[in-house]
Amino acid sequence: MATHWMIYGANGYTGHLLASEAKRQGLTPILAGRNPAAVHALGSLLGLECRIFDIHQPDRAKEALADIAVVAHCAGPFSATSAPMIDACLASATHYVDITGEISVFEAAHRRDQQAREQAVVVCPGVGFDVIPSDCLAACLHQALPDATHLALGFDSGSRLSPGTAKTSVEGLKLGGKVRRAGVITDVPLGYKRRAINFGRGEKPAVTIPWGDVSTAYHSTGIDNIEVYLPTPTAAAIVMRLIDPLRPLLGLDAVQNWLKRLIEKRVSGPDEATRARQRTWLWGEARNAAGVVKTARLETANGYDVTVHGALLAVRHLLDYNGPGGYFTPSKLLGARCVEQLPGSKAIRFD
Repeated sequence: MATHWMIYGANGYTGHLLASEAKRQGLTPILAGRNPAAVHALGSLLGLECRIFDIHQPDRAKEALADIAVVAHCAGPFSATSAPMIDACLASATHYVDITGEISVFEAAHRRDQQAREQAVVVCPGVGFDVIPSDCLAACLHQALPDATHLALGFDSGSRLSPGTAKTSVEGLKLGGKVRRAGVITDVPLGYKRRAINFGRGEKPAVTIPWGDVSTAYHSTGIDNIEVYLPTPTAAAIVMRLIDPLRPLLGLDAVQNWLKRLIEKRVSGPDEATRARQRTWLWGEARNAAGVVKTARLETANGYDVTVHGALLAVRHLLDYNGPGGYFTPSKLLGARCVEQLPGSKAIRFD
């Protein structure tokens, strides 16, 4: 039985953090990716084995995963890389986790549920900040109000984006907003809804965003109406609505490439000291048809530390896993309060 595990995309910002923390904890992941120089440089630094392969070459990918029990997939954009890596994992009987936050990627992974069941392979995207903390809030709120019909989630963080996350955000501009309405993921304008929310450090104006929980919270709870909010100054929220008609222009290849080049020049992920200062506050609200409302809050470490420790929690769980295959959300695989096991996370509390 395969006992090795792999970080694919180990040379990226988050992959590097994950590899370093794994080594610090005495784990020995195999580092992998497409870039020989970058992957081998990290392997030499950490004293870890490396494998170079392109997931878009199916036979090579299947061969590279033949002795791998679990892949922690960290190579974005996941809209381009998740499906071929899941293909390779299903072909090699390797459990799959990733750190995506993209609604379309979650939904595509969910469509592989039956195939994953048949192959006894776990497919669990979003084992990082996207979406462990908010997924746990959703699951706990559903336990507290089982007949909830509406769910709102949100988070407040000052954390700076890594280059990969920034590029994913740029790709998402053309897609506009997303909410779940009557069970269906629905396109809405940028800045669709505004409300004042106390995420845990005072009330702030907030606006809906197309966050991954629009997909995952539904699969965790069955609640039909879901929105996710981010603190946004009122003026910025108004600008979002004003630029919404320009979204087709933001999707043009030339504009996308220009924005991504800017990111490469100007964006770098936060260093360790900065991450330590940047904690995150999460909020959730469930409401049923009778108007009963339950509210929960959670404080965690910064998003990147949550991602690293969340991915390691999932990997450790799957290295000892004897359960069925299929598509899972983090709360379904690891438990509704699994976030409380992560360093820097406090307990989920209800108002």
